[in-house]
Amino acid sequence: MPSPLYADRPAQPPEPGTVDALISQTRRLRGDVDAVRRDAVLDEDDPKNRWQRALCDLAVHQLDDLGAHLGQLKAGVPDEFVLSAGADLAEVEAGAEDDIEAASDPGAAYAGAAPARTGSLLSRVGSAEWNLLNDEVSWSDELYQIFGRNPESGPMSLDELPSMVFAEDQSVLQAMVTDCLIDGKPIDGEFRVVRTDGRVRTLHMMGEPVLDSDGCTASMWAVLRDVSELRRSERAVRESRDSLQRSRHIERTERRVAVELQEAVLPPWRGSLSFAHGGPGAPLDVAGHYLPAATTGLIGGDWYDALALPDGDALLTVGDLTGHGVSATSSMAMLLGALRGMAVAGIRPGALMGHLNQLLETSVQPALGSAVCCRYEPASQTLTWAQAGHPAPLLFRDGTGRALKRPDGVLLGATTGAAYEEAAVRLLPGDLLVLHTDGLTRRGGLDETGTQRLLDLAPRLTGARDAQDCVRSVVEEFGEAPREDDACVMVVRVGH
Repeated sequence: MPSPLYADRPAQPPEPGTVDALISQTRRLRGDVDAVRRDAVLDEDDPKNRWQRALCDLAVHQLDDLGAHLGQLKAGVPDEFVLSAGADLAEVEAGAEDDIEAASDPGAAYAGAAPARTGSLLSRVGSAEWNLLNDEVSWSDELYQIFGRNPESGPMSLDELPSMVFAEDQSVLQAMVTDCLIDGKPIDGEFRVVRTDGRVRTLHMMGEPVLDSDGCTASMWAVLRDVSELRRSERAVRESRDSLQRSRHIERTERRVAVELQEAVLPPWRGSLSFAHGGPGAPLDVAGHYLPAATTGLIGGDWYDALALPDGDALLTVGDLTGHGVSATSSMAMLLGALRGMAVAGIRPGALMGHLNQLLETSVQPALGSAVCCRYEPASQTLTWAQAGHPAPLLFRDGTGRALKRPDGVLLGATTGAAYEEAAVRLLPGDLLVLHTDGLTRRGGLDETGTQRLLDLAPRLTGARDAQDCVRSVVEEFGEAPREDDACVMVVRVGH
């Protein structure tokens, strides 16, 4: 946990050279500790020297780990190891604070007293020696704290020790002790113990046999360290990393499915689409484009569509559903399929909006949506349209642009039994319609400025060669700007 000295100081990124200086300091400190460790080997029979050497060994291991961590910090954090949120680290720190087992009184831990909150290494490291010749056992005060054992109960023999070891780990302890006593191998391993208070702790034990003059094992000494908080921290980081990797995999998969679904539903044409009606009236030149959101990698529920109807009319529509990802694109596919079917059946825009509203109300995946639906009759050059909480189409004529007056209509899925009014406007040869979703022009919850920017494109749009050139102009103006949401734009040009 952070030192209290720095609790009121915000974390800052290391300045250039700081990590290199820390690495140099760590190397120097490791050399100093290693020198102390070599001096401690002079008298193997002195328990104090063995204890000192064991602590030095532990300190060297920790400094090696610190050097490795600083090297990783200098190299930079790998992308796959970045934590998705601060909550995991908070849990680690909270768990570590709860797990510190230190008290000035060796019996405080077993007695249920609150442990002193300190990060001292000595508070989590204890030593023991088991003499095989006289069956004497000696424990340090710290070891009683680690096991939560009353010092008045005395130390535990090697035969009694497994009674506190986690059942699955008893074989691990037995193997280490056997290798030490029979084969003279050093001890270095971990096992879990169940303290007298019922808490499970993870201990790391290091030690070796002490030989007599005949080379036989006379005793076994060991240093035991409570590494529970360290292992919990490592596990939390590992689980956080795995969770992040799973989340990224799910996100990539969801995006791929959403893109494929969107591409399967939206109009297959690219570039301009000409509606040749075969009867009286000017044909239409149509082009559309989808712009993804800049703030999210997920595909939304925006759509644009142009469809030639059986009676010679043309269906023109754009819309937007709330949400992102597969749920939004699947709802969009359902809504757009219903819209096309009702338009082919001859249902007028106002009634069509009412049916879409009812469809969203009864959908398994509730959502809100905005839409504009237009039906163009080439014989009379009349555009009849209705809207549901959606920006009005923009009409460009003779080098200027204006927004059509919107008929009444609430958001799809917002209320039961909503009625949608219709409006009609006669289009002239050369007229240009721009239909778009609000994600194109909205910034900070407002779209007045964006709509005006779109209207200011009138000279470029009316002077363009075709609808596709108009779309390119719109994308050049709005495509690079950060957007809170994805967007669609569709341009309809009335031929001569």
